[in-house]
Amino acid sequence: MLTNSENILKVMSATNPWWKTGKVSDSYAKPFKRLAYFEGMKILQHPDIRRIALLTGARRIGKSTIMYQMIESLLEQGVPPNRIVYISFDHPLLKLCRFDLVLDVYRQNVYPDDDVYYFFDEIQYASDWDAWLKTLYDSNPQCRAVATGSASPVLAGKAGESGVGRWSVLAIPTLSFYEYCALLKIETPEIEPDLTPDGLRALPRQEQTMNFQRLSPLLRHFNRYLTVGGFPELALSKDEHFAQRMMRDDIVDKVLKRDIPVLNIRSIVDLEKIFLYLCFHSSGIISMEAISKELDGVTRPTVEKYIQYLESANLIYVSNPVDLSGKKILKARPKIYIADAAIRNAVIMQEDLFTNPVEMGIMVETAVYKHVRAFYNQASAHVGYCRNSGKDNEIDIAVEVLNNRTLIEVKYREQYTLGPKSLIVSEADKASSALLVTKREDDFGPLEANPAVYRIPAYAFVYLLGHAKRGGML
Repeated sequence: MLTNSENILKVMSATNPWWKTGKVSDSYAKPFKRLAYFEGMKILQHPDIRRIALLTGARRIGKSTIMYQMIESLLEQGVPPNRIVYISFDHPLLKLCRFDLVLDVYRQNVYPDDDVYYFFDEIQYASDWDAWLKTLYDSNPQCRAVATGSASPVLAGKAGESGVGRWSVLAIPTLSFYEYCALLKIETPEIEPDLTPDGLRALPRQEQTMNFQRLSPLLRHFNRYLTVGGFPELALSKDEHFAQRMMRDDIVDKVLKRDIPVLNIRSIVDLEKIFLYLCFHSSGIISMEAISKELDGVTRPTVEKYIQYLESANLIYVSNPVDLSGKKILKARPKIYIADAAIRNAVIMQEDLFTNPVEMGIMVETAVYKHVRAFYNQASAHVGYCRNSGKDNEIDIAVEVLNNRTLIEVKYREQYTLGPKSLIVSEADKASSALLVTKREDDFGPLEANPAVYRIPAYAFVYLLGHAKRGGML
């Protein structure tokens, strides 16, 4: 029988080499550590609050690497190697096994006690994984566990049903610009570890200028980051065309045709059509009725449901409106962002991306939104947009945290005009912060139309957010 104890143990021995060597291979636990590694370790080793860390995110963003790095850290702390077990339910044999059978083989042959560190990779492929995690948590108070999953629609639903009080979901975005620079070992500027765009604007003008001078060498790396920079393996590749093809195959196609279909959707073709539509309209306000009409035969309820699936599969962000008067907005239309500009580029395959100002504006606004969402992901913030009737009636991003509101407008072009009636200009004095993200490296400082609006180049804005986020984790 394929799934007998002997075969399972052989697989586990091969995938847990530290049982023999006492260490994790450098090819698995790579030296560069993402921010999610530090967040995951805090959950795993919290002295007072015991939670299973559930790492979710798009394919190929390094979730397995983060697990190996966590295992390496535990070994370095002196945890006995046989107390740490890595189980990949994406393995062809383990996919066929019951969850409890795999655990029984480990306990009977490797380590019988309860104080185990469990690492479950691609856990969505394990049958009834949520029930087994619940049982493991409840019946083994000494154990600690980390799990990853790419099929987030499945994970999100089951985590909400039985995971309350037992596990913490850690959503991992694609690489920030700061992480991209660190991964490629690009020489980074010496700036204060907690310096944010708002912190920068509070400095004397001379110090602002000096910081922008330190940041300016990063500008030449920004365009490539927008092309392939969100995914570690692809960012390190020298063949960008091949990298984009791999992105379509590994990140887009497998999610659309393998991960989401487990929800028993009616038409994969309709799902692909909707995702393609969203790629072409990224950063735009969408109408469910318009999508339904353009994709003849797809009903509005189906469009809404598939957009929810795409969001929980980490392929898109949904940005809902924030009312400037504080009233609830009814029947509001959302803005949609593709989760990473590199995904969109790989799908639409346009050759004039960097010479087309409209396309550049979409890519940069997408990157800015992703960085803002990542920066505030642990702050119980609402990240949306503002819109009023009339001309110049939109603010791209609005962040609400407690009673504070930050307004962010993206104007990634050589020349632009913002008069007193522009929404961000007229609303800046009422906000805690108002930022205008610009293109040119010399386009920084207070806006003439309203000094409460602070201009900052896009590359510097996203780098500072990632840099400050990293500083807060160390």
